[in-house]
Amino acid sequence: MSSRWSTLSTRVQAGGAEALRLAVGEGKQYEGDIVRKRTEVEKVVIEKEKAAGDIVHALPEDSETQPEVKLYLPNILKDAVFVGHLVTDLDSVAGAIGAAELYGGIPALASEVNSETAFALEKFGVEKPRTIEDILKENPEVDICLVDHQQTSQMNPSIHQDKVVGIIDHHALQSKTIVTDKPIYIDIRPWGSMSTIIAHTFITHGRRPAKHIAGMLLCAILSDTLNLLGPTTTDWDRLMVAVLAEIAGVDDIQLLASQQFKAKSRELAHLSAVALVNGDQKSFSFDASGFKGEVGFAVVETTDDDIIMDRASELLPEMVACKKEKGYDCLFLAVVNIVKLHSKLLICGPKELALAQDAFGGDLTNDYTVMDLGKRVSRKKDYIPVLTRTIKNGWTKPSGVHRGPSQVELSELGHLEVDPVDPYGNVKRTGSVLQGKKGISFSLKEGEKAGDAEESNEDAPTID
Repeated sequence: MSSRWSTLSTRVQAGGAEALRLAVGEGKQYEGDIVRKRTEVEKVVIEKEKAAGDIVHALPEDSETQPEVKLYLPNILKDAVFVGHLVTDLDSVAGAIGAAELYGGIPALASEVNSETAFALEKFGVEKPRTIEDILKENPEVDICLVDHQQTSQMNPSIHQDKVVGIIDHHALQSKTIVTDKPIYIDIRPWGSMSTIIAHTFITHGRRPAKHIAGMLLCAILSDTLNLLGPTTTDWDRLMVAVLAEIAGVDDIQLLASQQFKAKSRELAHLSAVALVNGDQKSFSFDASGFKGEVGFAVVETTDDDIIMDRASELLPEMVACKKEKGYDCLFLAVVNIVKLHSKLLICGPKELALAQDAFGGDLTNDYTVMDLGKRVSRKKDYIPVLTRTIKNGWTKPSGVHRGPSQVELSELGHLEVDPVDPYGNVKRTGSVLQGKKGISFSLKEGEKAGDAEESNEDAPTID
């Protein structure tokens, strides 16, 4: 491995893999001896460092100086307008921008951008594309390439099907898929993000996307794959994240992912429980005399915490499922009002309740599933140090405490899938015994068993 990767004198990238390794190591050191484990996206960037470095170093610094490309690039897409779906998201916009750069066309918006897309555009200094309506007013005969969709129900109504000359997408071909009377260019791959396809095509044609293009594509992949944790994530998505992070000069991939999630959370009403629980979640390892294990801690920052707290009945079952799937001993979710600087803690089980009471001692409501944390608003400064002190001071799980909802078998917690009817493409959990079942209670009051089934519902799981 060259000195580029082994010294700090030269700026090391590959998503800041070396910087991450030095800053985080096997776990990021906070104040004192608090250690945060690497997140999934950090692990992937470090794991793919060598492959990403080899790819990036093989690309010309200036794509204008490259020799003639012999791989197929469809001339039919040159000068076309690249446009995503209605209720447009980051993958649609970034994919359109990247495809327009790659094939020599014009990016367009099918609808107004959301807060997450606005963040990415500002972050990487990219001008917001014009709307498809404005472009078609000027040139009604322009060719169209659909990106991130191929169903007529998702197309902007100003687009005529007979003007569509291409499709670049990563979704299944289902009902209402566009029908054409002539052959068109189609590139559909079963990957986690349409922007992964664009990034991969840049690479396979020996072209280095500009820094701002790489940044937009990177953000889009992180968004569509839930920071590489979503069920649609593939190894191609992971590799392209590492490659794009290096080209875009992103040294702290987790910081970017967290900033992006915070921007997305401004539109919390559109996020699924899966996205809220996993979006800004970190895990911490403890090895104390009374407790050895993993504690996950998720944070949602919002200007209106009532929007989140009103969805506690969705979030608590998803917390239990996430806890089981990731092998955590405890999982917390703090909802932080960034205007009032006030937070509340969602508690999904008896072990979490016992630890939270000893650590924070806040007032409990909602059958002891919500604790008021007052002015504590920072995971780094307010939450994890307090939990750490509590555990190191000898906290142990009280004897006789039942396991609560976590006693449900992993196989009973369903699976994740992209909601086919959700215009935002949210990932949802289906088939869980803890969701939508009458009689499932998350009451953690003393003397009540969390998750106990009412006698009137024999189908509900017995969770002692």
